[in-house]
Amino acid sequence: MEKASEGLLDPDNLHEVSVDPVSPQDAMTEAEQEELREELNKLEEEVATLRQVLGAKELHIAEIKRKLGVGPIGELRQNLTKGWQDMQSTNAYKKTQETLSQAGQKTTAALGTVSSAISRKLGDMKNSPTFKSFEERVENTVYNLKSKVVAPSPTGGTFEEVLNSTANASRESGGGN
Repeated sequence: MEKASEGLLDPDNLHEVSVDPVSPQDAMTEAEQEELREELNKLEEEVATLRQVLGAKELHIAEIKRKLGVGPIGELRQNLTKGWQDMQSTNAYKKTQETLSQAGQKTTAALGTVSSAISRKLGDMKNSPTFKSFEERVENTVYNLKSKVVAPSPTGGTFEEVLNSTANASRESGGGN
C-alpha cells in the first residue's frame, strides 16, 4: 500500500493540469491588475508594521514582568492555577466530584457494616465453647511446658522468683548495666 502511494507522489508522475483554460490575468484589465498589486503591497506593509508593533509590545511585557519579578516559573504557576480553577468550575468536574463523594460515603458505610459484622462474629467466637476449650488447652500446654523446662529451685521458688534471681545474679557478676 505504501508503494502505491509513493508512486502517486513520485515527481515523474506529477503533471501540471490547468483547470481553467483562461488565465485570470487575461480576464483582468491592466488597471485592475495594478490596483490589486497596490492593495497587496499596502497589506504587506500593514502586516510588517503590525509585526513590529507586536514585537515592541512583547518586549514591553517582558520588561514589566522582569520589574515585577515574574519569571517563567511564576508565569507557569499562574497559568496552572488559572487552568485548575477553570477546570473546577466546569460541570463535568462538579458532577465527577459529586459522584466520587457519594461513592466514598457509600464505601465508608459498607466498610463500617463489614467491620461491625466481623467484630460481632469474633465476639461470638470468643464466647463459644470451642474457643474456650482451645484457650484452656493453650493455657494447660504453657503450664506443662513451664513445669517441664524449669526444674524447681532448691529454695522452692516460683517461676517468676527464679527469673528474678537469675537476673540479679547476672547483674552482680557484671553482665548487666
